[in-house]
Amino acid sequence: MRKTETIKYVLFDLDNTLYSARLGLEDAVSRRVNEYIAAFLKLPLEEAWALRREGIASGGYGTTLEWLTAERGFETRAVDDYLAFIHPENDADTLSPDPELAAFLASLDVPAAIMTNSSMEHALRIVKKLGIEAFFPSIFDIRFHGLKGKPHAEAYRRVLAALGTEAEHCLFVDDVKTYVEGYRALGGPGVFYDEFDKHPEFPGPRVRALKEITELLRQEAT
Repeated sequence: MRKTETIKYVLFDLDNTLYSARLGLEDAVSRRVNEYIAAFLKLPLEEAWALRREGIASGGYGTTLEWLTAERGFETRAVDDYLAFIHPENDADTLSPDPELAAFLASLDVPAAIMTNSSMEHALRIVKKLGIEAFFPSIFDIRFHGLKGKPHAEAYRRVLAALGTEAEHCLFVDDVKTYVEGYRALGGPGVFYDEFDKHPEFPGPRVRALKEITELLRQEAT
């Protein structure tokens, strides 16, 4: 990691970062997103999935919701229904308290926050199930971002302003490469959480376990 000034915050992604992708929660979310799109666009499931993938990639959108709103006539008044469908109340029921994660968060010398492209309802269920809600008094969800979240620069800037800090003072951790790259483009220290070691070519700090961040923060302080 390049040398920065003092880190004042650690900003974490939520899904597949604070819990393992092995649990399959995000796979279930993606499946429900495809089901919603198929019903909304009145298309077969496979066709809806292909259209979603192509639309997001070609348009440079950070989320399916952004693509639907920009190109498919999705009305913002339906956002709550969409979010409730893809993140039902039982979506975090497979999670359990994670004492190791809690110990890691307690060991940090700086406060932590969450930046997610998911809903606040979903985020609160996740942190409660993991037993880590006390470490995250600040959670920034897709509504906070005006439905236009990561990797857009304005989304990061809005969060940083709310935290009262600047990019170079805030360490950002995410399991999506483009989201980390978007943050690094602002001049902030971004860490790619590559749990399964799939992207050794990533041109920046990369960890396979969150506890490795402790060493990165120690390096920043010396």
